[in-house]
Amino acid sequence: MINRLCAIAFNTYREAVRDRVLYNLIVFALILTGSSLVFGQISIGVGKIVLVNLSLTAISIFGVVIAVFIGIGLVSKEMEKKTLYTVLTRPVRRWEFIVGKFTGLVGTLTVNAGLMAVGFFIALLIEQHKFVHSDSYLLVALYFLLLEFVIVTAVAILFSSFSTPIFSAIFSFALFVAGTFGNDLRGFAASTHGFTKFAVTAAAYLVPNLATFNVISLVAHEQAIPARLVVLNTGYAVCYSALVVAGAVMIFERRNMK
Repeated sequence: MINRLCAIAFNTYREAVRDRVLYNLIVFALILTGSSLVFGQISIGVGKIVLVNLSLTAISIFGVVIAVFIGIGLVSKEMEKKTLYTVLTRPVRRWEFIVGKFTGLVGTLTVNAGLMAVGFFIALLIEQHKFVHSDSYLLVALYFLLLEFVIVTAVAILFSSFSTPIFSAIFSFALFVAGTFGNDLRGFAASTHGFTKFAVTAAAYLVPNLATFNVISLVAHEQAIPARLVVLNTGYAVCYSALVVAGAVMIFERRNMK
């Protein structure tokens, strides 16, 4: 079982890194990071703040786009290439296919996020000529962004297990936007009553609370991230992603491939 999962994950990673669109997105994100360096130099006295805000925001946006892009093609690409039927006729269970694919996509996201992070730190070094202790907080922010990408990938895989790529992308981005305003949803639910309160509260807890991963403003102002938040966010991302992938497996197990 482990060998089959590793084989599927490796093949998924290999196919993803061959996709030129991913490299175009990474290059575009790096260009935006370089542009933020220019804006940072124009902004007297707040160059680092501007650089960190714009760069991490660019990494977040393009990371999410990449996560959705590679996640929604999970089933459709395999069906178009007729490779899905070949894989499933072998001693490979459907849940192994989904979990293996998810693992490979997470590996791809990790590499892509790492490349964008390297570009960001190069720009930061150019801006301040050296690294300081507070720059270590940026690693936590980048780690949180990666956790966000993992959740978005899981969501994209869930939708791709039963929908077309176009609708999967729409649903994934819609859930991402809703998750970004997760705290606002909870606040709105507290101010309502009756069925509206129940419906909004349910929606607030069903969508991923992505707001908790956004610490860009804090690290831009050189504020440390509590270790407790790191533990809570890690646990939340693992549990939420596991539940969503489990849902994708349940749907995919019942899907008619004919």
